[in-house]
Parts: sequence; structure tokens; C-alpha cells
Amino acid sequence: MATEVCSLYVMRTGEVLELIATCGLELEAVGRTRLRLGEGIVGLVAAMGSALNLADARAHPAFAQRPETGEAAFASLLAIPVRRSGHIIGVLTVQNREPRRFTELEQEAVETVAMLLAEMLTAAGAVEVRDEGFGATLPRRFDGLALASGIVMGPIVRAEQHFAHRQVLAADPVAEQQRLLTASEQMRHGLEELIRGTSAAMTDDASGDVMAAYRMIAADAGWLKRVSAMIEGGFSAEAAVTRVLGELREKMRRIADPYLRERLVDIEDLGNRLVKQLNRLDPCGLPRVGGDAQDVVGAILVARRLGPAELLDWHARGVAGIVIEEGSAAGHAAILARSLGLPALSDARGAVDACQDGDEGILDTEDGIFILRPGDEVRHAYANAITLERAQAAQSASLRDLPAVTADGVSVSLMINLGLPLELPQLEATGAAGIGLYRTEISLLAQHRPSTATADQAVEDGFLASDKLMGRQTAEYARVLDRAAGRPVLFRTLDLGGDKLLPNASLPESENPAMGWRSLRIGLDRPMILRRQLRAMLAAAQGRPLSIMFPMVATIAEFRAARGLLEAEVARLEHGPEQLQVGTMLEVPALLWQLPQLMKEVDFVSVGSNDLMQFLFAADRGTPNLAGRYDLISPPVLDLFDSVVRHAEAEGVWLSFCGEAAGRPLEALILVALGFHSLSMSPAALPRVKTLLRKADLAGFRKVLSAIRSHNPLAASLRDPLSSWAREHGLPV
Repeated sequence: MATEVCSLYVMRTGEVLELIATCGLELEAVGRTRLRLGEGIVGLVAAMGSALNLADARAHPAFAQRPETGEAAFASLLAIPVRRSGHIIGVLTVQNREPRRFTELEQEAVETVAMLLAEMLTAAGAVEVRDEGFGATLPRRFDGLALASGIVMGPIVRAEQHFAHRQVLAADPVAEQQRLLTASEQMRHGLEELIRGTSAAMTDDASGDVMAAYRMIAADAGWLKRVSAMIEGGFSAEAAVTRVLGELREKMRRIADPYLRERLVDIEDLGNRLVKQLNRLDPCGLPRVGGDAQDVVGAILVARRLGPAELLDWHARGVAGIVIEEGSAAGHAAILARSLGLPALSDARGAVDACQDGDEGILDTEDGIFILRPGDEVRHAYANAITLERAQAAQSASLRDLPAVTADGVSVSLMINLGLPLELPQLEATGAAGIGLYRTEISLLAQHRPSTATADQAVEDGFLASDKLMGRQTAEYARVLDRAAGRPVLFRTLDLGGDKLLPNASLPESENPAMGWRSLRIGLDRPMILRRQLRAMLAAAQGRPLSIMFPMVATIAEFRAARGLLEAEVARLEHGPEQLQVGTMLEVPALLWQLPQLMKEVDFVSVGSNDLMQFLFAADRGTPNLAGRYDLISPPVLDLFDSVVRHAEAEGVWLSFCGEAAGRPLEALILVALGFHSLSMSPAALPRVKTLLRKADLAGFRKVLSAIRSHNPLAASLRDPLSSWAREHGLPV
């Protein structure tokens, strides 16, 4: 492995780890260096019972330097717990001077060595860390998938409620039906109040999409009919709802499609909410005491699953972070957490059973970990990190009115993604240069289902193609342009279908809705829908500049057809927009082989990284097992972006980058270095990106980026060397 250090620590009486052997550290430290259980990285690994693989251990909050060892010169660290019969008896470590993560094969090799050492260590007098004490009082670490970024430290509150039924069987089905009806009406009323009360706090346009879909499910009486049928069979209302939820959970275990699983999670969330209403509990499942539920402000919520409304309930209670055992980055809980700026981690298996209400925890989504019952030194280190993070956030806010210019004078246009008029104040709050993506379908989805059009008519000639809707669209788009006050706004035409439910519309079944009948495909097959929306945009412009962007374009022919519908609407006008810009989202890989011709026909292109990445790697972004497997910061993707930039520059086409990656500081720096001078992101991400760009010497970084790419042409990811370089040069990535 060509490691420069290998050291062995064993457990001694009194829960102390002692350095008993080393090759590479100072030999005088053997027998002298001791760490308490939970102290330092070695003590943390012993306490948690899981390995740590760190590119730079010195930057880890748990790092506790021991000067007598001489370890300050070594950056990378792999620490493996040594077990015997399932109990921790020591820790084996390897270290290198250069920052790097050890490979999976290297980690397996060290784990094998640790297994062989276990019997020898026991004979030498190592003390076992027994599970009974470990589970109740010692630190635990859970690795997971980061859903929303941030660091939180606070008490634990579990969302694991077990409802005691008043009774399972009921003698009066009529009375139970009335209880169900009353509770469901109260539930819907409370849900509407909750959404209205939380809307102002949401900063991500996708959150409107989530709650609109949730409203539709809440308004659908299909699942309640099953509950009603069970009541007719003699069950109480609570028992009937619980029985239906049990059936749903069984279905969820058998469904692989994340889109369908998310719908079932929504129904389960509604069902749990209904049971709480029937049991006279508050929406978080907490008993009401004097009209109020217990205080959980600043707490870390730990749950097995979390639906959208339940998340909003807990957010209203004041929780500061979320840890869930089952969830995905594209799930509704994740979308809302990002929108609300609520740090969240998923796939933390076993966390609910390991926690007790009131335990202290640390949630660090930057490193994808949840630490339960941290030691004093770890707690102190994270407290300092949180203080620093808040100071940086305050500094970012002070940059609102300053230009987005790199340290060497390169201007960058930082724009935001929006989807509802109520989000428009974010333009002033962030100091954004404009709206790089206005998702026009969000406000449509946020409306209640129309009561007139039938399911078959809704798409063809019903609600979506109605004059009434066109009038509302015109008013909305005019309001957006008014608030933008001359700043650019890129209106994306309706991106419905896929995971966005059409009101009263029955879409054809698809095994993969993301690649089904959606977006521009619907607009071209049902041209009246698209034409009326384009007519509304043109009417809203009122002599002002107008930019229209078509989504999910796969061929030049599709773009021409869409532009043809727009030109037909322009021809009907006496006075058109002051300037009309027409462009496309680049999110379907097929367009990459049509770039020369595409750039001759468009005024602008916006790279939609979310869909492009999942289509490029054939990796559903909602599948947890694939999270992190494919990286945007990898040679093939960077080569692809190089090609897009070259073709755009050759034809003088304005180029933007839109997607979650644009809001991550390291990715943003790389994109600007490649030649993207316009980035569009969620409002919450803009201050961090601006902070980094204003500190970056772009010319110097371009040389580093070029060198790392040329030396690692086959690497799966270039993230580690680039982030290490950025941190060494004081860039907050």
C-alpha cells in the first residue's frame, strides 16, 4: 500500500486506548500515548465501531493532536476497529503525508490484518468494549446520504410514535364513519393552513411542486374508500386507517421504482396524520398539554421515514436538523428540507433504535455523518465549527450588494431558480442578477384540481388549454417581469408529466416516468396547451424583453417545431416583445451530437445538470444505492462541458448552467473555470457561491484544473484533489 505510517492501539482497563506499536510515528510515544474512548479520531472509531477513511484527518473535528507522536506531518488516515467476537478491542491505523482517500481494496486489506491481530491482542491483555454499555452511553456514528447541507448539534427527538387504539372493533359503523369524515376534513383544513404558513420560508421552487402533488393525493378519496370499507366490516376508524397503512408498507417493500415509492410515502404520511387527528394528538404525534405540544426547538429529529406534511409540522415546531433511515435525494422530504434550509441525512440505518429522546447528537451533512452521544472533545470541535459557519453565513449576507467578480476580475452572472410569485422577494434578498429558470408549471400544480374537465379532456381541451388558465398565466408572468425590473428572466415552458402530476389527467403508464411522455413532448403532441402558454408569455411582456426556454428537447426537429408554434403566436401580434430570445434546456444527451447545428438556431442554452447527469450515466437520481457513484467532477463530464462551451462560443450563444450542482461552491468554481459565466441555483445557495468566487484567482485555478485533469484522465472523480487544493488556498468549498 506504500503507506508511511502503521500504528496499533489497544483497549486497556478504564476505557483507555494505548499506542502499543508503530512504524512511522515516534517510537518514544509507544506506551505513553493514550486516548480515552471517544477522544480523538482513534477513540471515536473505537466508540462507534466503524471505520474512518479521511483524506485529511487534521481537518476533522475529532482530531486530537498528540505532539509526542509526530503525526502532525501526516494528512490521510484510515482507522479500522479491531474486533473479537463482535467486541472492540483496539484500532489499527495507516497514514500518509499526502491528502488522499484510501481505496476500497486498501480498506479491505487493513480490515483483514485487523482480523488476524484480534486473537493476538486478546492474549496480550486487550480489554473488550462490551455492547451493553456501548449501546446506551457511548458514542455511535452513522454514515448516510446528505440530503440538505449544514451542521447541527442538539438534543434528539424521535418521530417514532406508536398509537394505542381506543378500540380495534366498533359496534356503530355509522358513528365511526362520521368520526373518519370529521377527522379527514380537519386534517385537510390543517394541511392547508400548514402549507400557507410555511410557504414564505421555502426558498426552492421545487417545494411548490411537492406540496401541489401532496394536495392532489390528499384530495383523492381513493385510499379513504378502502378505510371506509374496513369500517363497514366492523373496525374502528383508527384501526381501519392503521390496517390500510400496513398494507401500504408491504407494497412499499416490493416496489423498486422511487417515483411510485414516493407516492406511497405521501399516502402513509397522510394516513399517519389522520390517525393523529383521530387520537387527538398534535400533527407531530406529541400529546397536547394545555393546548401546546412539548418544545423541540433546536432538536435533531430522527425518523424511519418522513412525509412532506410531517416534515413541515416538525419544522414548525423548531427542529434544526433531520436524520431519516429511509429516503432519497430526489424524495419529497429531501426537496422540502433543501428548500427550508434544514440540514438532513438519509440512509442512517439503525439510528431510531439506537437513540433515546434527549440524547445529544451532532448532524454533519458535509461529511455525511450523524454522531450520537459525542464525547467532550468532539462536541467542542463541532461547536467551534458551527460558530465559524454562522460567521461565514453573516459574511455572505453582507456580500448581497457586491458584484459577483473573481479575485482576478472575471464577472459571473449568479441567478436564481424560482417557481412561484411568492418567491420573488428572493431577488432582492440575494442580490441575484436575474431568474435563470422560472418553472412555469409550479403555480399550475399548486392550484386545486379543476372540477369541470374530465380526466380524458384535461390534457386535450380541458383545463390546461382553457382561456381561464391563460388569463391567470398572463397575470403571473407579468408580475414576475414587473418584480424583475429589467433583470433577465428565463421562462421555461410547462414541464409536466414524469414526477409532476397533471390535474385531472390520465397519463399513459410508464416504467420510467422521467423518460416518458412529459414536458415538451406533451406540448408538441397537444399544441393548443403550448400555444396558449406562449400567448400568455407574449401578452405579459408588454413591449419588454422576453426569454423563452423549451425543456426536454431531444432533437433539432423538436426545437424547430416548438419555435414554429412560438413564431405563429408572434405573427398574431401587432406589437411583440421589445426583444425575443428563444433557447433550450440541454438535458437530453442526444443533443450533444447536434451541438453545431443547435447553436446556429438558438439564442441561448441552459445546461440542466440534474436530468443530464441521470440520463448520461443511466443512473436514476432517486435511487439511494447510486447516490455518489457518478460524479459531475469527473473527466468525461468535464470533457462534455468543454465541448458545450466551445460550440457556444463559436456561435456567440449565451450559455448558462442550471441545476443543483451550480449551487455547490466547488462545482460552481469549476464551471466558471470551464467557461460558464452564468449560473442559476436555489436562492439559499447563492451567498456561498458568491463568497467563494470573490476569493478565487480564476486564472490560477484554471492551471491547477488543467493539470489535475491531464494527470487523472481515467479517474472516476477529481473531487478529492480539487477540494484539497481549494482548502489549502483558503477557498470555502
